[in-house]
Amino acid sequence: MRIGLLGTGPWAERVHAPVLAEHPAYEFAGVWGRRPEAAAALGAAHGVPGHADLDRLLAEVDAVSIALPPTVQADLAVRAAEAGCHLLLDKPVALTVPDARRVVRATGAGGLASVVFFTVRFGGEQIPWIEKQAAVGGWFTGRSDWLGSVFAPDSTSPYAASAWRREKGALWDVGPHALSVLLPVLGDAAQVTAVAGPLDTVHLVLRHTGGASSTLALSLTAPLAGGGTGLELRGEAGVVHLPERGEGPVAALHRALDALADSVRTGVPHACDAVFGLRVVEILAAAEHSLTTGTAVTL
Repeated sequence: MRIGLLGTGPWAERVHAPVLAEHPAYEFAGVWGRRPEAAAALGAAHGVPGHADLDRLLAEVDAVSIALPPTVQADLAVRAAEAGCHLLLDKPVALTVPDARRVVRATGAGGLASVVFFTVRFGGEQIPWIEKQAAVGGWFTGRSDWLGSVFAPDSTSPYAASAWRREKGALWDVGPHALSVLLPVLGDAAQVTAVAGPLDTVHLVLRHTGGASSTLALSLTAPLAGGGTGLELRGEAGVVHLPERGEGPVAALHRALDALADSVRTGVPHACDAVFGLRVVEILAAAEHSLTTGTAVTL
């Protein structure tokens, strides 16, 4: 498949562009960005054209890989789907439920494949672990800590300049990662309660349809010495922990693109398609509502 890249920021430059340039199932056909000069520069670095005209790029490709903020992703994803392009989406799919639903409708109307790039769901050790725990069942409770330090005082993160992360915080940035692992194992969320912690930190309590409960601690402002991630499940099978990630996002994106190609070939939706991405947005929106009202929200 011919594939184009939408986006020119650090995530596009460090992860998407190098993977698209070397993935054997795709022909990297071009880059579009909101800054034409950046699109030209990133394209030149990988021997493909940089486009100032998005419609021209969409007309030349079969799929797009989107590495843009969620504030603009939904509109561009719908535009790409209406042009007949399969979608590799970033998380979260959108920042509102109506926008996420528009993406789902557009992919469905076109009979198009979609995959949302939840990095943990495409980890080499994480994929079989998640599948195994979902099959085991009998889980009583889960706990997920995703304590990032993007905005800590001594942070050198390339994403510290991200305007949407500063506005929406950890709930919308790292919350999707935690949910992407908990939901396939414990079942869909039936109720969510959210409580604010220090700075952008948020604590969630979920009741799952399978009968289990889970807690999430999410932050982008944790001290560098106190940050880190981890996920624990407790149940009839004992206590298990999600394997630590021993590889970076490049390998995970290769697998996400494999998944998109398989979905295009077979016509079978992937578990992390736009529909799942919509469900994650619905849960995050409910958690945000819980934060503002101080009440539990039934989903």
